[in-house]
Amino acid sequence: MRVVVAMSGGVDSSVAAALLAAAGHDVVGLSMQLYDQRTEGEAFGSCCSLDDLYDARRVAQTIGFPHYLVNFEERFRQKVVQNFVAEYAAGRTPIPCVHCNADLKFAELVERAAAFNAESVATGHYARVVFDEDDRRYKLLRAVDRDKDQSYFLFSLTQTQLAHAMFPVGHLTKPEVRQEAQRLGLAVAAKPDSHEICFVADGDAGGFVERALPDGPREGEVVDATGRVLGRHGGVHRFTVGQRKGLGLSSPIPLYVLKVDAAEARVVVGPREALGRDEMTASGVNWISGTPPATAMRVTARIRHRHQDAPATVTALTGARAHVRFDDPQMAITPGQAAVFYQGEEVVGGGWIE
Repeated sequence: MRVVVAMSGGVDSSVAAALLAAAGHDVVGLSMQLYDQRTEGEAFGSCCSLDDLYDARRVAQTIGFPHYLVNFEERFRQKVVQNFVAEYAAGRTPIPCVHCNADLKFAELVERAAAFNAESVATGHYARVVFDEDDRRYKLLRAVDRDKDQSYFLFSLTQTQLAHAMFPVGHLTKPEVRQEAQRLGLAVAAKPDSHEICFVADGDAGGFVERALPDGPREGEVVDATGRVLGRHGGVHRFTVGQRKGLGLSSPIPLYVLKVDAAEARVVVGPREALGRDEMTASGVNWISGTPPATAMRVTARIRHRHQDAPATVTALTGARAHVRFDDPQMAITPGQAAVFYQGEEVVGGGWIE
């Protein structure tokens, strides 16, 4: 069948395309232009650069399938960059990769795929999708390579999107992907992975947000849990729950950010043991089955990408919300991050920590 492959220019999406072509599929490569390379190239990081787009095209030429560039500049700005700025300004800690992967890549590319008469959209994500014949629904699973698993970033995919999704490298480990790229003679075989936020080239998220805020940052107080003023700060966008460094305070014990109150421009700090919480509420919850569970569900919940998911009970609430109670307190449950729910290898849903 014809498959559209989202090509970032990295080794994972390149091998994904190569595996599909080797299996006999009619592959069409699409790369997303996310910003104006002429005016914003130096402001962005290594991801999605001109070199990446050239690498994607070279891979397509090497394997022998057509490659096209699609302009997503305005959509990327609206769905990812503006959300990133607004969340930090609201005292939350956003995850732009989730919005980029689900809200942009899949939502938009499924529509573009239809224009190419393609049945599926493939990416280089480390995740798996299967169709359960008994339940008659699609399931999103963790990748075989647990160190590279990216299922956390895909929790908002719907049954309709999963029906069109393919993750050709989800059953491979990263070393196996690089070996496959070397075997095929792909120029990206040894290309390093990109880790930084692509539109924050210098790694200074706070500085990026400051430059984007129309009225500039709002200064405020740093207080302890009793409300005692310990110091001042230059803007809540530079703080996240669990943060220790950069507080600008002198204290006989290490202090951590416990809460960021954007409405009052106040940052609350305290000792590490005060970071523990055993419950939370999530909004914008997506249940991958398409239906919220009727009763409380036992899961393991992950509150950050690198967090070890922990045993918990999740209860669906009205308004696409959910309540999560952990068996044991978790450190630094951070508003704005994603809470993703697993049952074994399966992703059952997820939402945004309130």
